[in-house]
Amino acid sequence: MRAAPLAVTALAAALLLTGCSSDSSGSGSGSGSGGDDSAAASPGNGTTCRIGAMDVEVGPANVAPAAGDTGNIPVTLTNQSAECTLDGFAGIDLNATDSSASLSPAEGTKSTKLTLAKGTAATFTLTYTRGEAGAKASLDVKTLNIALPGAGTAKSYKWSYGPVQGRSDNAGDPNASVSAFSPVGD
Repeated sequence: MRAAPLAVTALAAALLLTGCSSDSSGSGSGSGSGGDDSAAASPGNGTTCRIGAMDVEVGPANVAPAAGDTGNIPVTLTNQSAECTLDGFAGIDLNATDSSASLSPAEGTKSTKLTLAKGTAATFTLTYTRGEAGAKASLDVKTLNIALPGAGTAKSYKWSYGPVQGRSDNAGDPNASVSAFSPVGD
């Protein structure tokens, strides 16, 4: 009969120590708790695709041959890292020597959310109207900056497709747009 109360006492002590151990690690150290909170927030942020983790191919392009013609430049992104998500539109800036302009999504285009496993790819297209070289309404583009939605960091690529026509004689508002992301392959 004495064995039962001893077993119960040992069990109660073990539970009490387990409870104390749990309480001291959770509330005894503010940084431990904060570390857990930030770690819990990281997975949500960690799923956003980053341009630095992508193999980026700009072109080959369907170049606009003369002023007033339309050209299309496909951009293919191949994920070289852990699974990530593209949600929104690529951030595109066209940079000239002394100015730059950001592109808007093509009119009526809706973004789609894509998840890219390592080694899979997505594409989007830049469509532009070629401007007249040296014209006030043309943006003499030198580089193209590409940023992925929610990531903030951009990479720069050489632009070799000629000047871009501005809308309504305004080179700061280029006649160019970006399409939604679409998966490559099956």
